[in-house]
Amino acid sequence: MFRPVQLPGRILPLPRLIPPVPSIDPVARALVPVDSAAAAAISALNYDEFQSDGEAWDILQRQPKSVLRVTMPQCDVPTRDGLLDEHAPATLARAGENLQALVRDPITRTLTNILWVYEITMPSDPSIRQIGLGGMGRTHEIRTPENPGGTIIRNEGVRESKARGRAELTAATRADMGMVNNAVDDERGDFYSALDVHARNHPVSFETHDEEGNRHRVWIVQDPATIRGFQQLLAREPQAYVADGNHRSAAAAMLGYEHFLTVFFPARTMTIAPYNRLVDTGGLTRDELRTRLDAAFEVEAAPVVGPWQPTHTHDIGVYDGARWLRLRPRPGSFDPADAAQDIDADIVQRHLFAAVLGIVDARDDRITYVGANRDERWLQAEVDAGRHGIAVTLPPVTMTQFVRICRQNQLMPPKSTWFIPKIRIGLVMALL
Repeated sequence: MFRPVQLPGRILPLPRLIPPVPSIDPVARALVPVDSAAAAAISALNYDEFQSDGEAWDILQRQPKSVLRVTMPQCDVPTRDGLLDEHAPATLARAGENLQALVRDPITRTLTNILWVYEITMPSDPSIRQIGLGGMGRTHEIRTPENPGGTIIRNEGVRESKARGRAELTAATRADMGMVNNAVDDERGDFYSALDVHARNHPVSFETHDEEGNRHRVWIVQDPATIRGFQQLLAREPQAYVADGNHRSAAAAMLGYEHFLTVFFPARTMTIAPYNRLVDTGGLTRDELRTRLDAAFEVEAAPVVGPWQPTHTHDIGVYDGARWLRLRPRPGSFDPADAAQDIDADIVQRHLFAAVLGIVDARDDRITYVGANRDERWLQAEVDAGRHGIAVTLPPVTMTQFVRICRQNQLMPPKSTWFIPKIRIGLVMALL
């Protein structure tokens, strides 16, 4: 259980009664861009999409009004080699000052009591729309061991140190900027249809594109009747699933806040991309690795020449510095009835990292987790450069697997889902 954070701010008591369905409330005071040009200038990647702080520093040189000055204040420095300690009081104070400067900047405006419709389309197929409803989720609805009746189901373990870092930033800025991505079943499609109708019949408030060319569009909703209608539609869902942002929601709970910034998306509109690994093998030779893999995997050459990213469940790629291999878990190496054991990340953790390499803890520093913003060619280059022993490529978790984990009330293996496209920060910020 989290220890309370001793930070300034009004601590709100958590309600005792747990509603039977997920809820969404309007943002009482929201900071938003004034138009699309402002959205392009302000919005940015989430902090956890960067492999290093240096990457965020590079973006700030091109985009000096970026919200990264607030969410990653350690990068708001004159030189790339002068990055600050993100947890230092002076750094957190800088984040608060930068947020206030953004509030005063004419490229933003403050609105009251809003929801918003949020649509993301990918350039590979603009006809496929991920569309959801943004607002404030209720912290006491998150399911935890202490709150087993919660209707917002977390499916990943939370590292207290990481959540505490987000909590410190939230308290220092008095703002919630990182949206939590929640999925809902929407089995009848009513929720999606209502969002679609609203978007088609109202002018977009602002839009922008991200680094991958994905288009992000926002429709601000202020009409009380429309807000009530959306709230009633969401209330038809029996539960929601935290797809991305477990630590951001945990930070709000740690601070004792009643709400956290979120978007609810129909699950069928969402896409999961691969989440791969680079691993230190501790001096194990290629031949020794190959021999030890036989215990739990059927091992053969990869089906392609060169870097390989598997696309089918239970196909696992390994690059040992000389060749790409395909691993398939042997019968009996996992229980297919257990939703967590059926995930390839769990199979690899138990039968490769723990059994073969002696890396029992998935949080061990010898494992580097690499999201889908780095491909298999980049992974091979890292191994070829001698910075890691092997690369492991995993097929993406399916939405069926993801929902099954949630419904079994289990946790996903660490770093096993990389939802794309990512929600862009800085499009709607909650001023607390």
